[in-house]
This record gives sequence, C-alpha cells and structure tokens, in this order.
Amino acid sequence: MNKFFKAVLLLAIAAFLGESLEFVVNMVLAKELGEVGLGLYMSLLPVVFLVVVIASLELPISISKFVAAKEEKYHRSMLMHAMRLTIVFMFCVIGLSVVVLPFIPVFDHYHPIVRWLIILMIPIISVSSIARGYFMGLHHMGKIAISNFLRKAVQLVLLVLVYHFFHFSMELAILIAICTLVFTELIVCFYLMYMYILQYRELKGKPDAALSAQSVRKSLLEVSIPTTGMRIFHAITSAIQPFLIKMALLKAGLSETIALEEFGLLAGVALTIGFFPGFIAHSFLIVLIPTVSASYENRDYAKLQKLLQQVMGLTFLYGIPVVMVFYHFAVPLTNIFYEYSKASSFLQLLWPYFLFHLFVIPLQAYLIGLGLIKDAFLHSIWSTLVAFALIFILGSMESLQMTGVILGMNTGIVLLTMMHYLTVCHKIKVTLWLKHAGPQKIG
Repeated sequence: MNKFFKAVLLLAIAAFLGESLEFVVNMVLAKELGEVGLGLYMSLLPVVFLVVVIASLELPISISKFVAAKEEKYHRSMLMHAMRLTIVFMFCVIGLSVVVLPFIPVFDHYHPIVRWLIILMIPIISVSSIARGYFMGLHHMGKIAISNFLRKAVQLVLLVLVYHFFHFSMELAILIAICTLVFTELIVCFYLMYMYILQYRELKGKPDAALSAQSVRKSLLEVSIPTTGMRIFHAITSAIQPFLIKMALLKAGLSETIALEEFGLLAGVALTIGFFPGFIAHSFLIVLIPTVSASYENRDYAKLQKLLQQVMGLTFLYGIPVVMVFYHFAVPLTNIFYEYSKASSFLQLLWPYFLFHLFVIPLQAYLIGLGLIKDAFLHSIWSTLVAFALIFILGSMESLQMTGVILGMNTGIVLLTMMHYLTVCHKIKVTLWLKHAGPQKIG
C-alpha cells in the first residue's frame, strides 16, 4: 500500500507542475487568440483528442494490466507481439485518416495544414503508447511523471518564444498552437522510447517464455477494444458538445459571435481553472489500474475494499476545499484570463461538475481494473444522453442560456458518478458506506 501511495504522490507532484504549466499555456493562448480565437481552438481540441485515442488503441491500459498480472518472463514476448499489432493498426488508421479527414467540415475554419498535423500525430501516439503502458504496469511512475511534465513544459516554452518574437493572424496563431502540440508529443515519444529500449535490453538478459501471438492479441484486445470504444465515445461527444452548446445558445437568442465567445469563456477559462486539481485524480487512475488488476487477479478482496476507502476518503479531503476556493474566489481567478467576464459566474455554477469529476476518474480506474469496462461504457452513454438532452433543452431557454447548459453538465456528471460508485461497491461487496457486505470472495 505504501508503494501505491508513493507512486501516486510522485505522479501528483509532476502532474501539479504540469497542470500549472497548462494553466499558463491557456493564459498565453487566451491573450494571443482572444475570446473568439480561443473558442475556435477549444472547439478543435476534442477532434485532436479523438484521433489520439484511436491511434493509441488504449494500449497503455491493456499493456499495464497484462504486465501487472503476469510474470516477468512473459513480458518480452508480449511486447514483441504488441509492437507488431501496433504497427499494423497504425498504418490502418493513417490510411483511413488520409481519406476521411479532408472531408470533415470541422476543419473548414482552420488552416489547411491542421489536418495533416493531426495525421502526423498518429504514428507518434501509437508508438509511445507501448512504452507508456509497459512502464505503468511495472509501476515505473517516475518515467510517466517525467513524460507528463515534458509535454506541458515543451509546449509552454515553444508558445512563449514564438508568440513573443512573431505576430500572426488568428488563423496562423491557431495553427502555431496545434504545431506545438504535435512537436511536444514527438519529444515525449523520443523520451519514452529511449527509456523503453533501455528497459527492453534488460529483459533480453533474463529468462523468458514465449507466448502465441493469438493469445497476446486476445488478452490485449479484450481490454483495448471496449476501453477504446468508451474513449472514442467520450471523444466524439466532447467534439459534439461545443457545437451542441453553440446551437442551444443560438436558439436562445444569442448571436453566433456571442455564443462562440461564451463557449470560449466556458471551455478556455472556467473549465481550465476547474479541471486544475484533476491531476490528483489522474495520478490515482494511472496507479489504480495495474494495482486493482493485480489485486483482482490474486483475489485480494480485502485490499480492494481498503484501497477504495482510502481513495474515496482522500478525494473528499482535497475535493471539498478545492471547490470552495473556486466558488468564493471565482472573480480573481477568472480575472487572470479576462477581467470582469462571465467566466466567474460559470465557474461558480460548475462546482458540482468539478467535485464529482474528481470521483469519476478513480472510480473508472476501478471499473477497468475489475474488468467492468462494459459497465463503464454503458454508464458513459446514459449519462451523456441525459446531459446532452438537458444542455440543449435548458440551454435553448432564453431565461437560462449558459446557465441551462451548465445545469445539464452538472446533472450528467452526478449521474455518471453514482452509477460508477454503485457498480464498484456491488462488485467488491461493500455497502454504500464502504463496509463489508458479503463473504470474502470475488464473483
């Protein structure tokens, strides 16, 4: 257990530094792009993340589960088969993207090169996902922490240097921002693959056992396919959400420019601030998946219960003070980006969204570790349908507008958290108060 929390602490420290840099990155973008430009940039990011999710095939999760649950002698064989699977899948995704991306109308508002930059990210993400998953499974969280920090640090340095010495039109400024994303991922890929090669050389000198390609593919894809499906669904809905919100605001009577500006304030300011403490929850997620997988494989039921109690307790301890700070200091926090904007009221209204988001992430890690990926996927579908329906219905009301949108977002995240929590409690046989509720066996 001490190893678990040491890993979480290491990742949290690195993630805190990374999120601090991300905060500054968004401040730089806000100043350079303006409210409309920031809205356009934030509208494009979900599409970028969708491509990233598809390219990774969620191999970091499936490989980490495999490595955590299997003996070291099987690792080298698994990694060889995983690399072959990745290369084949990577070329398939690149081919599909070359055909499809030029015809997606979302890109019509951006520089033509943006499409090809996103395609360039596919091999970078695909290759680095193997190393990331392997290190997660080995609990080498220092390497994961460094890679996460590098991602933010390199992007910030590039943006500050380029925007300081050169001036661009809004279209070119957005293109530069996307270029920094791609170059940053390339640097992270070089680092992870260098460390991976060193680790792989160590494996060569140790006893190993061969696994069939079919058995490895089956083990990896049993986790990767449903997890990728869930992430693709989330990425698609995230890509749709900006346009749904703008449609609702237009229906409520706002002009297109005002609707874009308000979305920019919501996504670029309020959500940037509110998601800042999420680095702790994401640190839990990275460490929980292999830890829960190994405990479940060993039928260590008591450890699963104790770990859930500790994770939920710690989330309460930091989550409640954080949302109180956001609520009471909304104005000075949002003034860092734009003075006296509507973002402060957005931030205050979103406090349930931010609080429950901190619980959703570790609970999702638990579901994945317990093999309940299908349940997590179904929960996401139902909560998103409810949230989207409320976002459009309430956001379209002239009396509510963005307040209605936020009410829909809050409802969706509360519903998702409750479904995740109830399912995990049922699976590991604890009550809602995390007390033992049944015999010490896993069904």
